[in-house]
Amino acid sequence: MFVRIAIICLSVMTLAACSSGETNVESGNRLGIFHMGNGAEPQGIDPHVVTGLPEHHIISALFEGLVTKNPYTLEPEPGLAESWEISEDGRIYRFNLRDNALWSAGTPITAEDFRWSWQRVLHPRMGSLYNYMLFPILNSEAFATGEIEEFSEVGVRVIDDHTLEVELANPTPYFLQLLDHYSMFAVPRHVIEATGSFTDQTNPWTRVENFVGNGPFELVEWNLNQNLRVEKSDTYWDAENVQLNGIVYYPTENTTTEERMFRSGQLHLTGTIPTDKVPVYQQENSPALKIAPYLGSYYYRFNVTREPLDDVRVRQAMSMAIDRQQLIDSAVNGLPEPSYAITPPGTLGYEPPRVFDFDPAAARELLAEAGFPEGEGFPSLEILYNTLEGHQRIAEVIQQMWKTNLNIDVTLTNQEWRVYLDNTSQLNYDIGRAGWIGDYVDPNNFLDMWITGGGNNRTGWGDPEYDELILREAPRAATQEERFELFYQAETMLMEAMPLMPIYTYTSVHLLHPSVQGMPSNIMDYYNFKYVWLEE
Repeated sequence: MFVRIAIICLSVMTLAACSSGETNVESGNRLGIFHMGNGAEPQGIDPHVVTGLPEHHIISALFEGLVTKNPYTLEPEPGLAESWEISEDGRIYRFNLRDNALWSAGTPITAEDFRWSWQRVLHPRMGSLYNYMLFPILNSEAFATGEIEEFSEVGVRVIDDHTLEVELANPTPYFLQLLDHYSMFAVPRHVIEATGSFTDQTNPWTRVENFVGNGPFELVEWNLNQNLRVEKSDTYWDAENVQLNGIVYYPTENTTTEERMFRSGQLHLTGTIPTDKVPVYQQENSPALKIAPYLGSYYYRFNVTREPLDDVRVRQAMSMAIDRQQLIDSAVNGLPEPSYAITPPGTLGYEPPRVFDFDPAAARELLAEAGFPEGEGFPSLEILYNTLEGHQRIAEVIQQMWKTNLNIDVTLTNQEWRVYLDNTSQLNYDIGRAGWIGDYVDPNNFLDMWITGGGNNRTGWGDPEYDELILREAPRAATQEERFELFYQAETMLMEAMPLMPIYTYTSVHLLHPSVQGMPSNIMDYYNFKYVWLEE
């Protein structure tokens, strides 16, 4: 009763708290309600459809996988599976599901729920952009591409209601980490089939009135462009150790507004912070400012299906004409590190290749070779980015550098998150802003998305030799050293082809209220809300 009263009270007012004169933070600390800025309005909350960070934060509260991650160590720990066994050759995993694991509607979660859910995400008609996350499983890629039609040939077997066996094509050292990614979560078959086709991405099963999950929290309210609210689930198997009573997510694309919300006590956590505010908080030695290394890359995609971006010399010239350090100093508070490859340096000890540098003279020569001496005759292209002041500042600096160093003109276009995602997925753009945050700690996570036709590739580029290295040769490598050598070879090919232009390696920057406990900084900027609590 206590929790529901708090949620009802919060539903009445968006920013003002229930008690007269109380801020959201003050009432939240008293009632156990966590308020967080969450970037863009979420695209959705179907784990097999979405691809973004705002969606991830919500889904991680509403669902749980076979395993989860410890936010302090990032090591896998039991989730819906209480234990597992791995064969000596590293190819067979047997998961033992909890007897008390329930859907939020009260029905048991079984091994069949996972088998059916993985069939759904891999089904060719589903069109899941993250289906390649399951490709380590035997024959999963063949099923996803339609090469085989019977899912029984895929290495997923139900032994009994509480035992799931998974057979991999090759030993995969990061497989347990994959299981904490939302693309591998089980979804409620009984709800999805009752509301429409199981491969329909617009199936209304995720509406508040239909929604069923299996995580520490339940969906209770979703007000578009205002907030999304969840409350503690009574059916979650480990509910007694969940200390928050609820979470309120606010879409905060305007970072200046978000920072003001934090200062006025309306948020416990911001998604980011305006660039010009970082020095202010640093000078004040504010305990709220949290800066940490981040396993992520900020980059631009090139649509290689459009002229003149179909010419690799043009793409290389545009990348070599960017002074990354100057861009970072002028537009991104000077905190991130310039990047010259897609994989962040030092990921598990892997160091990516560096095949180019800032070299305007060489860039002009390449552009001339492509038929555009001194930029003459070069068509006006468009940089597409999702609405956020930081993305605009970066685009403006790049626009000026291309004009100064190559004498070419580009225009800037910003779009709301969902529209931006749709257009980049459909290759309806010239040059597009992008960012990739590691789903697990391994270089493979930054390299396998560039396979031909990969759902998160979105450039039109592909190379069978690259696919072979990433999908088949690297997984068969006998040692990590050999695997990293293959990654290095593949990433060299990728950066020479330049379907993307790396810009910098992320640094996470947040404002976190001192009352928030159990939310440590880590290289994945990962939150496990089960560990979080608030102190008055």
